[in-house]
Amino acid sequence: MGALDGIKVLDLSRVLAGPWATQLLADLGADVVKVESPKGDGTRGWGPPYIDGDAAYYHACNRGKRSMIVDLKSEEGMTILHKLIQVSDVIVENFKTGTLERFGVVPEMFQGKILCRITGYGQTGPRASEPGYDLALQAMTGIMSVTGPVDGEPVKVGVAWIDVLTGMMAGNGILAALFHRERTGEGQTIDLSLYDVALMAMVNQAQNWIASGADPQPMGHAHPNIVPYQAFLASDEWFILACGSDLQFANVCKATGATTLQRDALTDNSGRMAARAEIINTLSTIFKTHSAAHWISELNRVGVPCVPIQSISQAFTDHQAESRNALWHLGDQVSVANALRFMSKTPAVPGLPPPKLGEHTQQILSDWLVDE
Repeated sequence: MGALDGIKVLDLSRVLAGPWATQLLADLGADVVKVESPKGDGTRGWGPPYIDGDAAYYHACNRGKRSMIVDLKSEEGMTILHKLIQVSDVIVENFKTGTLERFGVVPEMFQGKILCRITGYGQTGPRASEPGYDLALQAMTGIMSVTGPVDGEPVKVGVAWIDVLTGMMAGNGILAALFHRERTGEGQTIDLSLYDVALMAMVNQAQNWIASGADPQPMGHAHPNIVPYQAFLASDEWFILACGSDLQFANVCKATGATTLQRDALTDNSGRMAARAEIINTLSTIFKTHSAAHWISELNRVGVPCVPIQSISQAFTDHQAESRNALWHLGDQVSVANALRFMSKTPAVPGLPPPKLGEHTQQILSDWLVDE
């Protein structure tokens, strides 16, 4: 039995942040009903590549759900929506601000229920009515200002980073609200925005600005607060050195023979920050004398984290990924596994494969609205 067995989740969301959150809940045992327009979630067509007729993008965040078609532009559709809300425990929506209200949905419908509202900028504030897109939010909230090479063009994160983080925050918020309801019987509304999540996710870079008053700048693969902590080019390819302590730096110097860096001024991170250019230039010259495999072996042998830079295919076929069951098999389909690993009860498990558009409409009407 899943941790959320018996919890009914009405998924009114589209694209990524909302569907990602509800997929997490489905993995934990919730009964998730995905309500779609007659045209379906737009991501069904965001290909190639395609899997069984729908885009891989859609498959990435709709595992474990059932799909039903509801035409929210019709009176019948509105009636069905209101009935589905009445029997749900959790409702997740990412319409533009005010859209749910235009559907005739009123606060009284959510007594004892969890309503998670996901928007670009939140339900309040001067930008509340603006649509939210991950790329636009990456530009607005600082991540693009610190990503990419020094003096290079603006660079976004290679996945819809803010959407994914927002989906995970939505899952956290919903679980906390369900726990509160378990204790008190009270439901509540979660006002979650991509904007707020993205600002929150700037973590140390934001705190660096608060502490110094200076805007952090893009540093390529280097770290703004730790040296040496970045990619280096060996004689054949790039690799990552993640030196995170004074002892590890001493071991880097020993393993590489960088005797000029073995001095008191560089024994702590503050000193190494001040001498960043010297350290990076010295190590860069040394690392080019041997292969990446050589340095990875030598540095790991002395306890310094050092790894290859892998492609996605290499990452998912790595022995560690295979031993951790990083891929789930849903019949003849394959899906990226949920990262939660419960060591005893209520594990996250794969459920249904991503549903075809409207595949379960009649089934949902008969079991969710059985008394209607």
